[in-house]
Amino acid sequence: MYKPIDGTTLRAEENDWDVGVKFLKILGYLFGLGVVVAIAGAGVLIYALYEYGKGLPEHTELADYDPPTVTRVHAGDGRLMEEYAKEKRIYVPIDAIPTRVKDAFLSAEDKDFYTHGGLNYLSLARAMLTNIKNIGSGKRLIGASTITQQVAKNFLLTNEVSYERKIKEAILTYRIEHAFDKERILDLYLNEIFLGYRSYGVAAASLNYFNKSLDQLSVPEAAYLAALPKAPSNYHPVRHHAAALARRNWVIERMLENEKITREQAEEAWQTPLEVIRRDRTEIVQAPYFAEEVRRELIDLYGEEGLYESGLSVRTTLQPNLQNIAQRSLRKGLISYDRRHGWRGPLTTFDPDSPEGWKNNLKSVELPKGAEPWILASVLEVGKTDVAIGMADGTRGTIPMSELKWARKWLKDQRFGGVPSTPGHVLAVGDVVLVESVLKTAKGKDYPKETYGLRQIPDVNGGLIAIDPHTGRILAMSGGFSFSRSSFNRATQAVRQPGSAIKPFIYLSGLDNGYTPATLIQDAPFSLDQGAGLGKWKPGNYKKKFYGPTRMRVGIEKSINLMTVRLAQNVGMDKVVEYVKRFGIDNNMQPVLSMSLGAGESSLLQMTTAYAMLVNGGKRITPSLIDRIQDRRGRTIFKHDSRECLPCVVNEEWHNQAAPTLPDTREQIADPASVYQVVSMLEGTVLRGTGRSIKSIGKPLGGKTGTTNKSLDAWFIGFSPDLAVGAYVGFDAPKTLGQREQGASAAAPIFKSFMEEALKDAPATPFRVPEGIRLVRINADTGRLARPNDKNVIVEAFKPHNVPSPTFSGAGEENDNPILSGSDLLNSEGLY
Repeated sequence: MYKPIDGTTLRAEENDWDVGVKFLKILGYLFGLGVVVAIAGAGVLIYALYEYGKGLPEHTELADYDPPTVTRVHAGDGRLMEEYAKEKRIYVPIDAIPTRVKDAFLSAEDKDFYTHGGLNYLSLARAMLTNIKNIGSGKRLIGASTITQQVAKNFLLTNEVSYERKIKEAILTYRIEHAFDKERILDLYLNEIFLGYRSYGVAAASLNYFNKSLDQLSVPEAAYLAALPKAPSNYHPVRHHAAALARRNWVIERMLENEKITREQAEEAWQTPLEVIRRDRTEIVQAPYFAEEVRRELIDLYGEEGLYESGLSVRTTLQPNLQNIAQRSLRKGLISYDRRHGWRGPLTTFDPDSPEGWKNNLKSVELPKGAEPWILASVLEVGKTDVAIGMADGTRGTIPMSELKWARKWLKDQRFGGVPSTPGHVLAVGDVVLVESVLKTAKGKDYPKETYGLRQIPDVNGGLIAIDPHTGRILAMSGGFSFSRSSFNRATQAVRQPGSAIKPFIYLSGLDNGYTPATLIQDAPFSLDQGAGLGKWKPGNYKKKFYGPTRMRVGIEKSINLMTVRLAQNVGMDKVVEYVKRFGIDNNMQPVLSMSLGAGESSLLQMTTAYAMLVNGGKRITPSLIDRIQDRRGRTIFKHDSRECLPCVVNEEWHNQAAPTLPDTREQIADPASVYQVVSMLEGTVLRGTGRSIKSIGKPLGGKTGTTNKSLDAWFIGFSPDLAVGAYVGFDAPKTLGQREQGASAAAPIFKSFMEEALKDAPATPFRVPEGIRLVRINADTGRLARPNDKNVIVEAFKPHNVPSPTFSGAGEENDNPILSGSDLLNSEGLY
């Protein structure tokens, strides 16, 4: 039975229908609009990807990317000597980076690194909302970069802060994530990132901040490094210590939250002070002249880019112990020479009544380069027996008269006045001088506390070099008093006249041409006509004496010039030049007699190498600074010793079998018998001749002094059976060393100081006698075979065919005045 419908009910139903229809229409409109917006958004996105994706760097280059890494130069014992890099980076493969370090960086920078696809959308949304909120505030835009995004930015983009760069970064991030695995991405990040203190990559930062390798880092140390990527300068451990500590502790908290460390580890890490341990310079071998020579050689081999970016590992020939001895010996010798020639005066002088006061005046004076470890002092009072001084830090002391006696007045031409009798003869109130704390007197007695000695930077300079005579390996090199004062290397770059140091090679040419150490050579006045208008060349002996017919051995032991000239004339200068060039001394030597007295030019390295080839038996060696070079992956790309040793490559274990014998591929450049005769005569120079001050060392040594005309240069080159050493002293701008100075006084003490310390614990090894040598007792006065009652007897080295007979009376008396044409001579003064 139907219920009647009134008009009200009917109208209500019609209204509900209309509402439903309208709602459906609205939904339809919204859906359509959404589709349109989605299509438009997709279009915009596609356009953006296309537009911003054009011209982006090629991300596949990262597959072969080798970051610029530091080249490290090591001494022969493996200790670090120098580093060369545009970016101080040490590359460490990802599988060698400790988990603790990776956990710290992932906790601080990107905890979801292994699970996201390159972009962290939640973090991006949070960053976008924050940036929208900060519009107009002037605040810097913040990002939500994942590690992959940072790789994209650091390697392929700039640091520009803009939405455009972020879009490009996102595109590259997507591409990188699909091209490389996570480990490769993390490898790139940890080795590329800048962490302050000139540190690129985590390995370099570990060394620079904590002086540790990565595997030695503690939790708080790893956390601190992980705190740095955002802004290293804002978390400087000294300048912004509080901020740095807070940031480090935040990273520790993140590591705890991510369950990378335990609560106990976190508590301990939070309580650990933040302390930076800078790399101790004492751990680094100090050899600046040597290191600079290595740097030049590496540039010659690989160019500047190869040196500063290739991450080479260079093992040098340097022996740190010998290097330290070399630097001390040269410094001591130069100071000793300088003190012999007097006091050049204070660094500066202030008015003692100056209103600024002596402390402020002293603080305004800069310590001269090369003066370390000496310090500046101001003279406060000059007494009768000592001088009162004050230092910039307020401490005071005294200089006793015993430490001032060396400071004689300096006169021109390296001459000096009398010994000062009172402190006032040396210093005055207001003088600023260099001083050094001294503990004992010259006689070994103790000085009172706060006693100082007066010091002066030498005006003279020099060099010292030590070579292994069997391999040519340079074991030590000092090229001057101070590298900071002058980087010019007097051991390799200074080319000076060697003087009498060249004589052993003149005598060697004679021994190969019929002479023996016992041959008599005339020592008498000598003159040569040099041609029309040139006058006569009249070389002389240093002591202005003549000995008449004299054995060759005596000629070299006493460095007699006229005997050397006559020997060179008889042998022929063409032959002499050939011998000198054979030993690499002077490739431009001219065949004129003055060259036999060292009028040519050579370097200390060349001369020492030549003497090394004497003591090794006449075998050619090439001086070397570098033993081996490895690339960043450990592959050897250079070896100085190129000999092959197949027996050395074995797979079996060692069971006391004999060591393999390496082939000797050195070229024999002179008769070993003749070379030994020269070595024997040079040993006599130390025992009886111009180098006799060396004798007190008590070890078998040979050597030769060298002093040029007017004493412009002083040399001593010598050797033990297994070590060749050369010392040189001279002014950089040539001038006389002084009338009384020569190789024996200026250079020999440096050689002696070095050898005393270097051979202190070495056995007294005799020189090796080659086959073809007969050692015969002879009378040193006559050169004949020794008789039972003879007193002055020496053992002389002869070749079998020229051993003197019982009737031997000497040979080789030359003409007193042989005449040569002027074209055979140089107009050069004789050298001593």
